[in-house]
Amino acid sequence: MRTLHHPLLGIAAAVLLLSGCANMTDTQRRTATGAGVGAVAGAVLGSATGGHAGTGAVIGAGVGALGTYIWSQNMEKQKREMEQATRGTGVGVSQTADNQLKLDIPSDISFDTGRSDIKSNFGPILERFAEGLRNNPEAEVRIVGHTDSTGSDAINNPLSLNRAESTRNYLTARGVSGARIQVEGRGSHQPVASNDTAEGRAHNRRVEIFVGERPRG
Repeated sequence: MRTLHHPLLGIAAAVLLLSGCANMTDTQRRTATGAGVGAVAGAVLGSATGGHAGTGAVIGAGVGALGTYIWSQNMEKQKREMEQATRGTGVGVSQTADNQLKLDIPSDISFDTGRSDIKSNFGPILERFAEGLRNNPEAEVRIVGHTDSTGSDAINNPLSLNRAESTRNYLTARGVSGARIQVEGRGSHQPVASNDTAEGRAHNRRVEIFVGERPRG
């Protein structure tokens, strides 16, 4: 069996070093890690196909750095706008490891128990969100609804989907193309807290919105 030699080992070490640098921003760290993972994959591919590990690593680094999504100036701008719009509301705004903007919207601001119509204090947040999407037509949106474990799947699964669809409909009514938005309902199957307490169940009743911008071909 052919062993992997020094170039690959050096690349793997560089991945660990880069991803651990204290002075890097989260975005820089994710990009560096993606580049390193791509480099290792490229090196393995190059070696396995009879080429040079170093050449494969260079190709892989480019692929890894691009990833599935990019974090553009538009994405950063929308993140800052949403942080401002949701301050003090309990809505979580973050950048995921794969460069998506994520809004984690708890039940106390989004939907009443057992209902899928948008609450009045959720509206202004979605208004600002829709504005950001109109200004970034390259972005794709995925809305995922969740419930707690109270009730059966026959109730929770359609309820979670209806909540995601209500959120989508609110956005499309404000000029966002429905073709850009995917919706999912996951019922009670992906809890983020224990369903044994009222507080935990409240955390699990939520809507998550993901926004991703793909690199242009």
